[in-house]
This record gives sequence, C-alpha cells and structure tokens, in this order.
Amino acid sequence: SCSIQSGMDAVSPNKTRFPPEGLPIIYEAHIVSGTPLNMSLLEIFILSEGTDKITFTVCAINKSFIVVFCLLVHLGTSPRNFQWCQHELKSALKKKFQCVFEGNAKAGNPTLLNQIYTELYMTEGETVVVNNEHEVRQIETASKKLDGQEAIITKEDIFKAPPGRDEPIRTVLTKGWAGIGKTVLTQKYTLDWAEDKANQDIPFIFPFTFRELNELKEEKFSLVELVHHFFTETKEAGICRFEDFQVLFIFDGLDECRLPLDFHKTIILTDPRKSSSVDVLLMNLIRGKLLPTARLWITTRPAAANQIPPDCVDVVTEVKGFTNPQKEEYFRKRFRDKKQISRIISHIKTSRSLHIMCHIPVFCWITATVLEDVLKTREGGQLPKTLTDMYIHFLVVQAKVKKVKYDGGAETDPHWSPESRKMMESLGKLAFDQLQNGKLIFYESDLTECGIDIRAASVYSGVFTQIFKEERGLYQDKVFCFIHLSVQEFLAALHVHLTFINSEVNLLNLETTHLFKTLRTKYKLHFFYQSAVNKALQSPNGHLDLFLRFLLGLSLQTNQTLLQGLLTQTGSSSQTNEETVQYIKEKLSENLSAEKSINLFHCLSELTDCAHSLSK
Repeated sequence: SCSIQSGMDAVSPNKTRFPPEGLPIIYEAHIVSGTPLNMSLLEIFILSEGTDKITFTVCAINKSFIVVFCLLVHLGTSPRNFQWCQHELKSALKKKFQCVFEGNAKAGNPTLLNQIYTELYMTEGETVVVNNEHEVRQIETASKKLDGQEAIITKEDIFKAPPGRDEPIRTVLTKGWAGIGKTVLTQKYTLDWAEDKANQDIPFIFPFTFRELNELKEEKFSLVELVHHFFTETKEAGICRFEDFQVLFIFDGLDECRLPLDFHKTIILTDPRKSSSVDVLLMNLIRGKLLPTARLWITTRPAAANQIPPDCVDVVTEVKGFTNPQKEEYFRKRFRDKKQISRIISHIKTSRSLHIMCHIPVFCWITATVLEDVLKTREGGQLPKTLTDMYIHFLVVQAKVKKVKYDGGAETDPHWSPESRKMMESLGKLAFDQLQNGKLIFYESDLTECGIDIRAASVYSGVFTQIFKEERGLYQDKVFCFIHLSVQEFLAALHVHLTFINSEVNLLNLETTHLFKTLRTKYKLHFFYQSAVNKALQSPNGHLDLFLRFLLGLSLQTNQTLLQGLLTQTGSSSQTNEETVQYIKEKLSENLSAEKSINLFHCLSELTDCAHSLSK
C-alpha cells in the first residue's frame, strides 16, 4: 500500500505515464464509489501483480492517474496500450503540424510553426447582427475596433468555465473570416498538446477538417470506425470505447462542409459503435447524443455559423486577426535583419490599404513573401504600395520559383514560359467562373472544365502552393482551393482584363460585347471600366469590391509592365485612367452608402497611387 502511495506522489499530475514510477502494472480495477468524470473522492479496489487486494481512498494529487487506470481496465484496455496509443498519436500529430509550408516550402524549406506563430486577437462572445457584406469590408470596419473593451480569450482557456458557471463547457464555436488564422490556431493548440506543453488533461485530441469528411459523403461508419479510419493508432491499440474519456474532437472549416446537416430531421444515434452516414454521426455528436462527455471545437467563417443550432453551442469565440502590435510581431519573427524589419513596418504603415489588409494573417504572409523578394533583388528599390502592385509581385515571385526550382532556369531568365502563361490563364478562368458561382473549393471536374490538366495542376499546386493549394482526401482524390479569397479575386480580375484586351469580350456584361466591337479602342476601354464600376456598385453585399480594385489597378501601365511576358499586349492609357478617375468621382457625389464610398476611394488609390485620398 505504501509503495503505491509513494509512487503516485512522485509523479506530476500533468504527466501521463503508464504505469507511473513505483506503481505495479494493474490487471484488475473496480470503482467502488464515485463517478469517473465528476469526482471529489474515490475509493478504488486494486488487484495488481505481486500484491494482495488493496482498497484505498484517492487523494487530489494522484487521483487522475488511478482513475485513468481504472477506466482503462474497466473498458478492457491495457494501460500500456493506452500509453502506446497516446504516444503514437502525439508523434503523428507533431509530424503533421510542426511545420507550416510557406513560400517554396515544398521545395525543401519548411517553416516551424513554433518559430513563426503569433498569437491572435480572439474574443469571447459574438457579433449579434448578421453581416452579409464582403469580408474585406468587414475587416476594414473591424480593424478600427481592435484593442477595445471586448472580452479577450486565449486558446488555452476556451474550455475553461467562467466563474459562476457550474456546467462544463462541451462545445466551442470559433468564427472568423477566411485567412484570419482559424486553422493555424487549431493546429497550434493540437501541437502544444502533442508536445506536452498544454492541455494535458485531455487524453486524446482528434483533429478533423470538413474537407476530409466531405470525401466520405457516401460512406457509412460508426463513430469508433471513423476515429479508427483517420487515427489508425487507436485501432492498433484496440481502443474502442470513448464514452468515459473526455476526448476533444476538432472540426475545422464548417463553411466548407458539403454534408447535408439538417438538425431538424436527423436520426437519433447514441451508440458510438453503430454505423450511419457521416452527417448523422456529426449531428448527433454536436447535439450531445453521441459521446456526451466529449469536447468539441468547431471553426467556421461567420456566414456558415448558423448551421449549428445555438442550443448546441456553449461558447462562441471570434478570431479577429492581428492587432497592430501583433502585425509587427509577425514581421519581426519572419525577418531577422533589423533594418529590413524597420523598413517593412514603416512602409506598411504608410499605405492604408496594406495596413488594413495586414489585419489578416495570410495577407501578412503574402506581403512578407513579396517584400523579401523585392528587398533581395532590388535593394533600395521602391516597395509595392497598392494591393494590385502587391499581388502582381506575389504572382511574379511564384513564377520565379517555378522557373528556378523546377525548370532549372536562372534567376535572370524570363519567368513566363508559354506553358506557365497558359496555366495562369486557365487558373484565372477557374477563379472567375467559380467566383461567379460562389465556390471556393474545387474538384478535378472543375479543373477539367477550365482546360487544366490534372497532372500539371498537381505540379503547380506544389509550386504555386500559395496560389493554388491542393488537399488530399482519404482516397487520394485531389481537392483544390486558392489560399485566400483575395487571391482568387485577383486572378479573376486578371482573367477579365486579359479576355477584354485580347478579344474585346466583356465577361462582366456579355450582352454589350457586340456594342464594344463597334467602338474605337479608347472608348471601348472607357466603357469597359465604367461597366465594372457599375456592376460592383449594384452588388448588395459588396462581393465585387476587391475584384474591382484589382481590375482597375491592372489598367495602369506600371502594373502591366510588371506582368510583361504574361500579357502579350497592353491596354488602357493615362487618358483612359483619368476618365475612369473622373467617373468614380462623379459616383462619389451620388448618395452612396459609406461602405461603397470607401471602396471607391480605395479604387482611386489603386488608380492614382494617391493614398491621401483615403484619409480625406
């Protein structure tokens, strides 16, 4: 009896070793009184190797170990199997999440998540008003409200019950715009657990993405089989009962869910070993019918949050991106040269558009990628000031990577080959077509319709990781997406621009194409940009706001020069640009909403590079 007690005292309650030093292997255990998950005092009867039957009371410092032991034996699982499974799962998750693939990482330069991770501004509670505006509009509004009096919460505390709350927190719903950092947040949380840095009260963390689950739409699984399917360590260890464990399920990207989640008509399912469709499993898990002791963390873009009934969610948090100090912290972690850091931060502060967009972590990364290249190749040269300028440079950087790393070319070689030019044109068509359809996730059939060879796309998804990201489903199907909506909108604008310059077809208004062909060139361009402004202003939610900024920015000769080699001919002139500026000013004199007026000022900034127009 004494040896057991002393062995337990020597073990930190936060470290899970089976068995702890000084403890014999437990072959049989029974809980005499108390409950496994709600315990203040437990009496445990133990029969172990080389001992007689022992009954003793578990004190606070050591009860977590004994309870887990008892549960394992009670559930028919060897503690050694549990330890092996947990160790193997942590190893697999560390391998999966310890690196983030930035830049040309797939060419051999992975970045450690722990080195570049910057804490995000996350608040508890939610915005009550449903907002259907374009996310960039909302980001501009939200960036003015950071550092306020909101209830800030850290990732470590999302499952901690606030003072006065007796019930434990089971389900957390985290909202945030695309690229705001939700996925990386869940990856860092999981990595901290796998590296024994935090959250050690959780026996297992099972991170899923809805993209993965979409691939199982036609399949049937039990919940246990689903866990075994994704996390084979649990199957190999023979762990089949999760009812008495407080495991954590992470479901990332509800907005990408293609499963029919109808909470009003779902079949009730309580047995985790009974097979059903994945959507039924999910709905019963979320409702608490399946594994009521489990914790759930669901992430989503705001527009899809209402798919989950409010009574199924205990806490709502919102990821709001980077505050101004966090933006600077990100760049200080990304760059080592103090002079470079100072110049980059100062430059971003001078451009209102860039400063606002750097509120989004993924745009900070795009900016860092571009400025790193510009500072390396054009020391002392001018840095990009507008969004269009920044995204053109980003495209050029990726073309250079492809040329040097994959084609064996030199840095000085032209980076646009006929092959890469054709691929970018096809990606632009895909971006525009799917933007029109409101689709952010694409499958092989979508690529084929745009004339993109699947094998070539796989190569490009490795090269243009930042432009066109490839995810693998369970059956090695390829699922594609642009890394951020803004990248899709830029390529869509480039496609519309190229189509009009090369064939005089106005994709924004096909009915006027025959009229354009009868006009002189300068009038064609003038009416083309006017029609784009009108189309964007007609949008009720501003879904073409950023697209319009890019399209007008592409009309500048300076930006077209940057794309030399991709553009076979240029369009527009200073006179056309002046006429477009005048047209926008006329629109600004009309009775427009504040959001539409602000976007038109951003358009003027893209056209004239006069950032002061935004501050007036």
